[in-house]
Amino acid sequence: MLKKICSLILSFFIIVILSGCGRQSDKRVNIVTSFYPMYIIAMNLADGIEDVSITNMAENHTGCLHDFQIQSDDMKKIEKANAFIINGAGMETFLDKVKDTYPNMPIIDSSTGIDIIDDEHEHGHSGHDDHYDEASDEHGNPHIWVSISNYIRQVENICDGLILVDPDNREKYIENKEKYLERLGKLKERMHDKLDSLPNKDIITFHEAFPYFAKEFGLNIVAVINREPESEPSVKEISDTIETVKNSKVKALFVEPQYPDTSAKTIAKETGAKIYTLDPASSGEISKDAYINAMEKNMEVLESALS
Repeated sequence: MLKKICSLILSFFIIVILSGCGRQSDKRVNIVTSFYPMYIIAMNLADGIEDVSITNMAENHTGCLHDFQIQSDDMKKIEKANAFIINGAGMETFLDKVKDTYPNMPIIDSSTGIDIIDDEHEHGHSGHDDHYDEASDEHGNPHIWVSISNYIRQVENICDGLILVDPDNREKYIENKEKYLERLGKLKERMHDKLDSLPNKDIITFHEAFPYFAKEFGLNIVAVINREPESEPSVKEISDTIETVKNSKVKALFVEPQYPDTSAKTIAKETGAKIYTLDPASSGEISKDAYINAMEKNMEVLESALS
């Protein structure tokens, strides 16, 4: 009986020791992304890595972070992170507050090395040279991910940053990056095959989300109706746009799924132009395929609208 009790005690201590070792080796890496497009990239890069968790700061339906007011709950998410992934190029206007509150927080800026289009589309400038940096201080268009070529560069930048933060999972990050880039590269080829030879390249959009996309595929943005998506264009702006559409013979007006199409319907009624939807992939379903699915749909829409 005594021998049996001693055996049970010994087994108990072995279990305790092994459990303790398990807890000590449990090293979880917490990554926070600023908003939806960065979240989709991080999901792909961290796919299958059990000790990495990805949290998105802004709600997935937020869209672009125009006038986004960071709240205490958002800051709590960042507080627990090992790194904060941002779009950069000025999208995260609240970044100074994050840096002041958490000065030692590694920030992975995905805009590194990307030419930023300024607000007037007159010239570009280069992004930052470091993967840990803040968003651009210049006033430029931050919708860099809408260009597939830029998005590919962002995937590479974020992968490099994650490896610096979490070198133990280096090989898996690289493996996931190569798989994702292969799919993005094929998507890019398909889109160029379909869109480069379209006979009509003139479009009108209702938000400043598409200059990078237009540049990549040779589209000509004749007019942007309201540059700020939260505001409605004035009566004069709508009237001027109606004249622009009539004079330029533009037949396609492109709205975004995230914003109302009231102004577009008014312009379409007065000009005979048709309304189509282009998705900048700034919000949507929680899926690793979300960006690719959105761009596939955009390809189909443009092919239909501009043929």
